[in-house]
Amino acid sequence: MSKKVTIFGAGLVVKPMVDYLSEKGYELTVASRTLSKAEELVSSHSNANAKQFLIDDEDTLIEFVKNSDLIVSLLPASMHVKVAKKCIEYKTNMVTTSYISPEMKKLDVLAKEAGVIILNEIGVDPGIDHMSAMKIFDEVRGKGGEITSFMSYCGGLPAPRANKNPYGYKFSWAPKGVLLAARNDAKYLKDGKIVEVDGKDLFSHYWLVDVDGFETLEAYPNRDSLRYIDIYGLQGIKTMYRGTFRNISHCDTWLSLSKLGFFNNDDVYENLSGTVREFILEKMLNEPKDADLRSIIAKKLGLYKSSLILKKFKWLGLFDDSPLPIKKGAPIDLLTALMQDRLSYKKNERDLLVMHHQFEAKFKDKTQKITSTLIDYGIPDGDSSMARTVSLPAAIGVRMILEGKIQLTGVHMPIIPEIYEPVLTELENLDIKLEEKYY
Repeated sequence: MSKKVTIFGAGLVVKPMVDYLSEKGYELTVASRTLSKAEELVSSHSNANAKQFLIDDEDTLIEFVKNSDLIVSLLPASMHVKVAKKCIEYKTNMVTTSYISPEMKKLDVLAKEAGVIILNEIGVDPGIDHMSAMKIFDEVRGKGGEITSFMSYCGGLPAPRANKNPYGYKFSWAPKGVLLAARNDAKYLKDGKIVEVDGKDLFSHYWLVDVDGFETLEAYPNRDSLRYIDIYGLQGIKTMYRGTFRNISHCDTWLSLSKLGFFNNDDVYENLSGTVREFILEKMLNEPKDADLRSIIAKKLGLYKSSLILKKFKWLGLFDDSPLPIKKGAPIDLLTALMQDRLSYKKNERDLLVMHHQFEAKFKDKTQKITSTLIDYGIPDGDSSMARTVSLPAAIGVRMILEGKIQLTGVHMPIIPEIYEPVLTELENLDIKLEEKYY
């Protein structure tokens, strides 16, 4: 009898997981708030079916958990703990690609007592980044060395031929999730000193990185890098940094959007009407609706009226008298709607994922520099690179748990050889491979 897997969520990254697990013969259910999305994902697989599911429907949640051998949660991150608690209660294993939250971490003892694993952070970032880095860390330690510096970067970008807008960016996962991440505080260690970055200043804190075999990209810090010092076993390290890659000029543009309040998710307005320009003037800048928005923004940001950033804003539609695309929401919802309309992939356009690690290792007789780089392109008119690199590591983790190759219990991430070695090997079979160089 085949094992039963329920996947909660039917977003942009789910399809490769559905294809992989279906081909392995598992009985799949894709459960989503939007039934049509789930139905589309399972349409070509006889061993997969679609169900409608609302996270607030506790009775249905319990039924899915009780009747599954494993649950995959690809819901918004805030919902994972609720699912995990039910998985622990009914002794069902669980996999998710999201970061381990403090609330999830607290479930470790309960999960162990229940004899189940809650495997988190097994996507791309987090996920492949952890696994590929741990491979090098363990290799260096095995040779008697120590890591003195680790800088890790990752970003999803348009492939060069699809890079057709002035923002140099397109959405390969949930647009509002991307914009919400632009509010995150960050913290890292550089040359023995802790650097803390407030969310409002995130995009003012960037530098340029030359990527082996590719080109130069901008990088800005990604959340709290310090927590990974203990997780990776790198006590005493001098530099510990995790960052996000974007194309050149991204950070200055998004910093300007931040200064204007476009990442505000707190001030929600009801029964909206009028134009985009009027909303920005009245709701965001507290100015009369007939004021000269371009001049006001130029003055507020200290820009010339002919600046590239203002040209980008005009292209996005911020100065337009077009009707508001939302009836209710915060400034971030307006920005999401405008960007989703103009920064989405079109048919046959490919995305690109770039991951680049830089290591410094100290041995008794030498200091060695190591790089590990993944440059992965989406498939034309097929799966995006983001979808493949997020969902396939998780799908492999699901298979390994169901086949009994992972027998751990508790709340985990893929940082031990028992998990990362077979996952990286299988990813190579799926043409997802990092190239390592030693200097």
